Amino acid sequence: MTHIRTIALRSVAAAAAAAVLTACSSTPSTTSPGAGSSSSSTSAALSGSINVFAAASLQETFGTIIKQFTAAHPGVTVTPNFGASSALATGITQGQPADVFASASQTNMDAVVKAGGAASSRAFATNVMEIAVPRANPANITGVNDLAKPGVKVAICQSQVPCGSTAAKVFTNAKITLTPVSQEADVKSVLTKVTLGEVDAGVVYVTDVKAAGAKVKGVEIPADVNATTSYPVATLTKTANPALADAFVAYVLSPDGEAVLKAGGFAAP
Repeated sequence: MTHIRTIALRSVAAAAAAAVLTACSSTPSTTSPGAGSSSSSTSAALSGSINVFAAASLQETFGTIIKQFTAAHPGVTVTPNFGASSALATGITQGQPADVFASASQTNMDAVVKAGGAASSRAFATNVMEIAVPRANPANITGVNDLAKPGVKVAICQSQVPCGSTAAKVFTNAKITLTPVSQEADVKSVLTKVTLGEVDAGVVYVTDVKAAGAKVKGVEIPADVNATTSYPVATLTKTANPALADAFVAYVLSPDGEAVLKAGGFAAP
């Protein structure tokens, strides 16, 4: 009788242990789908559209980033607005509908933050200047000092535009003075002047020379006189779609975004 009771008690204990083990083993499988569902729902929650205001020098790289981002999140729309960072910053502070701002200058981003347009920003790339000349290089430009020679027609960006203020630093570093024949609204406009042969040289970003390919020839500016500008990005406070805006900013800062920027000639921040 005692033996039978012992067997019965052992059976009950074994059953209880099995129940505990079953409960424990079922916990991960219950949690795992929940975690997966959360991730999926986060991805699925990305819908609607955003307007991305970005510096003109980001046109090629952000074009690729937007294609990759929208491919990863079907159903969303990202509309870029490329232009001079100074003009974009003014538009944002004046209430133009924008969700993300990617500037070619921290100064312009700071103006947006100060006006309450963004809470903060993150640097995602840097860029340096380069001289762009027509393929035939009619003025025989071989270095930055040649830009100051009499008769040489040079185009630069307007002084309030990042590519203009950064070019001015180059001229100061090189101790040269020049009078440009044209001051353009953004860096792409300077590049157009060069490709059309309307000027002998334009001072643009190294990334713009690379993007232009065979249309222009690049003349490097020595590192000891060159100047660098930093590119910050931010979600704007008045965005109507903060989830999508934050996700896009995160993608720009991600390894995938960094790879696109590096391929375009940008350096890490």
